Amino acid sequence: MSKKLDLATLSKAIASNACAIRTHVRLQPAGGQGDKIFPPTYAAEKGKIKYALETRRVDGEDRETVLLDSVQSQANRMEECLFEAWENGDIDIPVINVDFSAEEGLADLDRISTLHAPHRIADALVRDSVDKDNTLFRDTDAGKAFTDANPKNATAVYRFCPTALLFGVWDSTGPKGGMGSKFQRAIVSEIVGIGVKAGVKTSSRIDPAGIQANVEVYKSKKNPADWTIEKDLAQKKKEVPVPFVRSTGEGKGKPSAINHSNIAPSIDSLAGGITCDYALQTTVLSVPALRRLRFVTGYDAKPIERPKRLEAEKAVRTTIAALGIAALALQRQCGYDLRSRSLLVPEAATPLQLELVPIEGGEGTRYDMDAESACKLLAEASAAAAKLGFTWEREPLALKPSAKLAALIRESRRLAAAGEAEEEG
Repeated sequence: MSKKLDLATLSKAIASNACAIRTHVRLQPAGGQGDKIFPPTYAAEKGKIKYALETRRVDGEDRETVLLDSVQSQANRMEECLFEAWENGDIDIPVINVDFSAEEGLADLDRISTLHAPHRIADALVRDSVDKDNTLFRDTDAGKAFTDANPKNATAVYRFCPTALLFGVWDSTGPKGGMGSKFQRAIVSEIVGIGVKAGVKTSSRIDPAGIQANVEVYKSKKNPADWTIEKDLAQKKKEVPVPFVRSTGEGKGKPSAINHSNIAPSIDSLAGGITCDYALQTTVLSVPALRRLRFVTGYDAKPIERPKRLEAEKAVRTTIAALGIAALALQRQCGYDLRSRSLLVPEAATPLQLELVPIEGGEGTRYDMDAESACKLLAEASAAAAKLGFTWEREPLALKPSAKLAALIRESRRLAAAGEAEEEG
């Protein structure tokens, strides 16, 4: 029988008697068992299915499986849920924001935070941004502290970007290059379809205007990003009109390149979706990975005396574990809408259950967990760490893009809009 997980129990588990916190959630398509869902596609050899299919050992049997959501994708989804909870005021965690709202032509980017950037605090978007004094992030006190941080002294990472300690980060683009510190991913989650059968999908389009596929379409002389059917108005190469083509190269010189004309009915057997018996989300939070993190200095960069340090490290590691639990519970609340035609729901109407796996192995103790309880647990854990000198700031560390970063994004957008990004060469 499961029960509620409190801070004392979690703290003891992280300090001594647990090797992992894990969950297993069985999922079904929102349309019901047997409804088709679409996994992510990957580059494959010609004629090969574009899904990540493999045979796995499940309940003592070889079963055909497919990857529905990767470890990296799951991490990104959890971070997105944490950001939403932070923005709503449900959790208080440190966040670094790069604010594009005042940049000409880039206001639509709004803010990109360390909960959105793929490499978190080590991301190039953060590296190439500046503070209010126009100082590059790496030259700020926070940036310097992060550069010098490592698993043997992770204080700066906990202070400015604790999610990097949970989801992992490699500081490969900083001043130390490939020698930059690596922080192991402590939480690993993936969703896999079990008992898979690959399907097919059909596609077609009837052009309501009746535009025929044999009409020739050229690049406009006036605007190469536009098109024309008039040879006199076309861009020419050696007196020959240049066919209009998108960056994908499809439909060169044909109306289909500008999204006109019919598309003949076709069957796709390489990325036609799948059906499966069920989907399984498996999440494991490694307690040894947390125990390897040390916090030997305070926020003032001065060493902490051993007895106080050991107490503080216990509280900080517990807080990172609580952050992982919150990420998992918040994802359950946000739902499992993985992509178009891949909406999953829990198979049974039961609460999310966390299992504390004993360090000696064997069956663990199970605890019910919901988003509200997880956020409360995180608040209690971070408050306990704060009493020992490891506080979190609610207000985000605010950055803005440097002039060169803003110029790079604008030029990239210009090329993409003109269809030049992949066409030349």
